Amino acid sequence: MDADYLLTCLVIIASPGTGALYTVATGLSRGAAPSVIAAFGCTLGIVPHMAAAGLGLAAVLQTSPAAFHALQVLGVAYLLYMAWAILRQGGGLTVEAAEAPPLPAPRLILSAVLLNLLNPKLSIFFLAFLPQFISPADPAPLQRLAVLGGVFMALTFVVFAAYGAAAAWMRRHVLGRPRVMRWLNRTFAAAFVALGLRLAFAGA
Repeated sequence: MDADYLLTCLVIIASPGTGALYTVATGLSRGAAPSVIAAFGCTLGIVPHMAAAGLGLAAVLQTSPAAFHALQVLGVAYLLYMAWAILRQGGGLTVEAAEAPPLPAPRLILSAVLLNLLNPKLSIFFLAFLPQFISPADPAPLQRLAVLGGVFMALTFVVFAAYGAAAAWMRRHVLGRPRVMRWLNRTFAAAFVALGLRLAFAGA
């Protein structure tokens, strides 16, 4: 595997984004195991974008302003919904005691998948980034794309799981401190709003 590809992937994955933010928020609010589930969900959300890149659908999104704008609006709406869910009473970032009933894994995964699924920039990223590491003379370009995408997904899961574990380790510092949790709620909500605004004005 090309070292340049691995390094570039790590830089991109480690950069703060919706998936990393969601995993950290889950680790802080619910602990280590749920954060791993969230990391898995974020990783799973990459699959449709890989498929779109392989089938050339990303090119359609890139060349069709209407299609891109529709997906962009959905992404912005979901990010704003996440911000609202965090701030509302009993929202996603309410730190739970150990004996509290856990949030169902399918719900964590679904939220994580939607965060990545509704990000049109991720499809365009795969379309523009992965071909740089595929030779025009490659006899099986789709297979090569799948391998490179699989490596990207594996690195995403490892990095996000590490983020979640670190957040879960810090969780004890906010348990029993409502004031700290309120500020964390506001910070994460503001971050989701900022990401939504950035997506809303992308390409403007």
